[in-house]
Amino acid sequence: MPVTDPRHHLGRLGERLAAEHLERRGCSIIGRNHRTRYGEIDLIVMDGDILVFVEVKTRRGRGSPWDALHGAKQAQVRRMARAYLTEVPGRPRAAGLRFDAIGIQIDGRGQLTSLSHLEGAF
Repeated sequence: MPVTDPRHHLGRLGERLAAEHLERRGCSIIGRNHRTRYGEIDLIVMDGDILVFVEVKTRRGRGSPWDALHGAKQAQVRRMARAYLTEVPGRPRAAGLRFDAIGIQIDGRGQLTSLSHLEGAF
């Protein structure tokens, strides 16, 4: 059944734009929308030998994408990452871990107006 929720569509658009940005920077996409018992990890990438868990926040119009990246959300992303690391067999080995955040702003026509990438955001 097709998804008709506009927020879901907006979120998926932001995740696609974030993944394209990361690939342009030379990162390899390891996973998208990985489900854990704690929630869904938006993107998992390798940046060289660093495994990066990426939280993507997309907004249309006013408001900052960072408004939704509060302490509770950061703790949830950490729990999801821990679940991924302990539960996924054959996951890539990495020299280190990092948590990034990408904020996406979309205008009323669905066009990207800004993209902010915070490496090591939390």
